[in-house]
Amino acid sequence: MKGPKKSSNMSNIILRNYLNGEWVTSDTSEFGDVFNPAIGKKIATVPFSTKADVDEAVKHAKDAFEEWRETPPMTRARYLFRLKEAFEDEFEVIARTLTTEQGKAIDEARGEVRRMIENVEHATGVTTLMCGYTLEDIAKGIDCYGHRQPIGVFAGIAPYNFPAMVPWWFLPYALVTGNTFVLKPSEQVPMTQTKVFEIVDEIDLPEGVVNMVHGSREVVNALLDHPDIEGISFVGSTPTAKTIYRRCGETGKRVQSLGGAKNIVAIMSDADLDNGMPSLITSFYGCSGQRCLSGSILAPVGDIAEKLIEKFTKAAKTITVGDGLNDLTGMGPVISEAHKNRVLGYIEKGLEEGADLILDGRDCRVEGLPDGFFVGPTIFDNVTPDMTIAKEEIFGPVVSIVRTKDMDEVVDLINTRDYANATCIYTRSGAAAREFKYRVKPSMIGVNIGIAAPMSYFPFGGAGNSMFGDIKGHGQEIFQFFTDTKVVIERW
Repeated sequence: MKGPKKSSNMSNIILRNYLNGEWVTSDTSEFGDVFNPAIGKKIATVPFSTKADVDEAVKHAKDAFEEWRETPPMTRARYLFRLKEAFEDEFEVIARTLTTEQGKAIDEARGEVRRMIENVEHATGVTTLMCGYTLEDIAKGIDCYGHRQPIGVFAGIAPYNFPAMVPWWFLPYALVTGNTFVLKPSEQVPMTQTKVFEIVDEIDLPEGVVNMVHGSREVVNALLDHPDIEGISFVGSTPTAKTIYRRCGETGKRVQSLGGAKNIVAIMSDADLDNGMPSLITSFYGCSGQRCLSGSILAPVGDIAEKLIEKFTKAAKTITVGDGLNDLTGMGPVISEAHKNRVLGYIEKGLEEGADLILDGRDCRVEGLPDGFFVGPTIFDNVTPDMTIAKEEIFGPVVSIVRTKDMDEVVDLINTRDYANATCIYTRSGAAAREFKYRVKPSMIGVNIGIAAPMSYFPFGGAGNSMFGDIKGHGQEIFQFFTDTKVVIERW
C-alpha cells in the first residue's frame, strides 16, 4: 500500500507514517497543511503524530536491531546498491515532487536528488570505512585491537529547505553500519520523503530497520526524550540546534546538531568578476536564499566595490522568478506566506536602519501565479556590520553589501557574525587565498567557486554557532558517529 491516501472529503492527499514496513494512519486529531508555494494552495494534509506513534516506531526499530546488526556489512550494503538503482529509476519523480512542495527551481531539485543518491553510493563503502585497527605487542605478549560496532536506534530531524538530501546525509550511514533508524521529515515538506520511502519499501529491507513518523513539536520532543534512541541527527536553525544539543546532553544521546549561518563572500580587488558572476549569483539566490550555504553578505575589498555592485546588480535583475517546475525559472518562491512576511520584515528593518535598497524584491509579481509566495532578488548597499540584516540569518533572497578596506577588515567581519558555517573568497592571488582560509573561522571555504557544498565523501558542517556536536554530516567521519569502538586487549 502506498503512503498517501485520498481523503473522502477533500481533493488533496493525507500522508501516513511508515512503521515496521507498513503504511500506518496516525490516530492523531491534529493535522497540518502542505502547500505548493508557487501557487499558494494546499496540496496535502500531514498528520501531527503523537508520542504513541513515536513509541511504536522506536519499538519496531529496537526489535529489528539485533538481527540487522548481525547482518554482514556487505549484505547491508547490497540493499543500498539496490536502493541507488531504484532512486535512479524514479529520479525525475522525486525531483518534481520536491519542487512542487518546496518551490525551488527544478534544476536545483535535480541537483539535490543527485546529492541524495551520492550519499547512498558513498555509504556502500562500509567494508572499508567501518574497519577497525590492531597493534601487536603493545606490551610483551599482549595484543590490542579495536573494531566498530553499531549502537542501536538513531533518529533524524530534517529541515524544509532540502527535503530529499538532508535526511540522507545520515540515514544510509546509520543503516549500513548496522543501526536502525526513525526519520521525522519537516512537516512543511513531507511529500518528498513519502515518495522516497515508497521506493525504500520496494527493496524489501527487513521490517523495522527504517521508519518514518510525520509530525511537529510533539514528535521532536518524543524523539529527544525517548530512552531507546541512542543518537539524534538534526539540521535547522541555530536556536533549535542549541536546544537539541542541550536536550541530547541531558539524556546522554549522541548528537549532530547543525544550525544556521551568515555566510560572507569576499571579493578581492583582483577578482575575475566576469568568470565568477554565475557562481556568485547562484550562491546568493539559489533556493531563494533558503539554505545554510547561501551567501548572505557580499563583501567587496578595496576599490573593486563599484564595479562589483554594477555587475552583480545587473546579473540579479536577469533572474527569472516563477514556478520551479518551469525549466526557465531561475528562482522559485519562498516556502510559505509566513516566511515571506518574515523576509519582507527584514527588508523593512534594513531600510529603517539606514541601508540603501538598490534592488527591491518586495513587490515581486509572477504572471498567472498571484497567490505564490514570491520575493524577488533584493540588494542592500552601504550596510554596516552592526545592522540587523548584517547579523541575523534572513534565509531569503536578500543580499547585504558590506564594503571592507582590506583583508584584516573582511576577516574580522566574517569572524564576528556569531556563526561559522561557510565563506568564500574570489581572488587571483594564491597568497590571499591561503591567508583567508587560514584565518577565518567557518569550516567550509570556497575559493573562486562561491558557497559550495562538500561532496558526500567530505564532511558537511560548520563551527561556532553553526554546529553543535563533534562529528559532522556525511564524509568518512560519520562512520564514527554511528558506531562505538570496542577495544580488546588480550594475552594468550
